[in-house]
Amino acid sequence: MKTLLSWSSGKDCAFALHVLRQTPGVEVVGLLTSVNEAFDRVAMHGVRRSLLEAQAEAAGLPLHVVTIPFPCPNDIYEARMAAFVEKAQDDGVEAMAFGDLFLEDVRAYREARMAGTGITPMFPLWGRNTADLAREMIRVGLEARIVCLDPRALDRSLIGRAFDADFIAALPAGVDPCGENGEFHTFAHAGPMFRAPIAIRSGEVVERDGFVYGDVLPAEDES
Repeated sequence: MKTLLSWSSGKDCAFALHVLRQTPGVEVVGLLTSVNEAFDRVAMHGVRRSLLEAQAEAAGLPLHVVTIPFPCPNDIYEARMAAFVEKAQDDGVEAMAFGDLFLEDVRAYREARMAGTGITPMFPLWGRNTADLAREMIRVGLEARIVCLDPRALDRSLIGRAFDADFIAALPAGVDPCGENGEFHTFAHAGPMFRAPIAIRSGEVVERDGFVYGDVLPAEDES
């Protein structure tokens, strides 16, 4: 089954790629990302397009980018995604995979958007215990950096930290170990889903729209 993977640049979609590649009958044929036109970054995560491209190269997969305005009304987002999905179906894509874990409303929304397109939605990580899942990600060698956090849920000092056992241990009670409720977002830069690690360095930390962002740059980029 030719499958596109919805790609946010974070650990969940990266681990979903690892799982899908071990799933009989599934062929991942590309990564799909929405990028903010104003900043040329992944919406929400704030990751630079150059690093998205580095991930796709490391994964050995083509990257499909749908650009969206800032701010982006939902009708424009849905129209641009629908146009892409229609083309993907014409190109032989049979499934779209998502790294969602347990938010029922998010899954229902995705299923509704896929209904009638001829493309089957897939959720390879759905329903897993997130504490166990976080530990499994670390165990298999997935490496990720905290690039965005909600300061109402986490201390600002955790921005830029590695997603590792120490980070999970530092999470306050009630914070999901995978950040599924939006407490934090990550950038995945190494692991079994990549042919080689992506060399990165930390950039500026800024607070915008109620969230704290820790910029990540390619290691060789001195800008």
